[in-house]
Amino acid sequence: MQVDFYQLGRDPLVTVLASIAARVLAGGGRLLVVTGDDDQARAIDEGLWAGSIDGFLPHGRDGADQPVLIAESCDPANTARHVALVDGVWRDEACGFDRAFHFFDDGSIEAARAAWRGLRGRDGVESRYWKQDEGGRWGQMA
Repeated sequence: MQVDFYQLGRDPLVTVLASIAARVLAGGGRLLVVTGDDDQARAIDEGLWAGSIDGFLPHGRDGADQPVLIAESCDPANTARHVALVDGVWRDEACGFDRAFHFFDDGSIEAARAAWRGLRGRDGVESRYWKQDEGGRWGQMA
């Protein structure tokens, strides 16, 4: 499985998440978005409704039929094989997916480093670290 660590910088979370969700859906997949913060879940829900880079993204906070499901846990009720951990908290249950996106900012960088170290050398796990430059481009740092 692949874990992509995204250090948020210039663009807000919902913008980056919308871009990744659009790519997952375009490839025929489904995405589970996990946050333990109800205010953040509401903001993501509203942000995805307000518009995304690539147009409408079908999503919701309830229901197995949602291509993008926003939830509190790593239980893929929508049968997603991709998970986005958006609250800066790593969850080992994410290793049960084909691909995980772990978003963090400067306030959760230490926790992200601990998660990175915890995944290093784990059988079947490939980790990548992405950082956005001032121009908005994402570069793979590791």
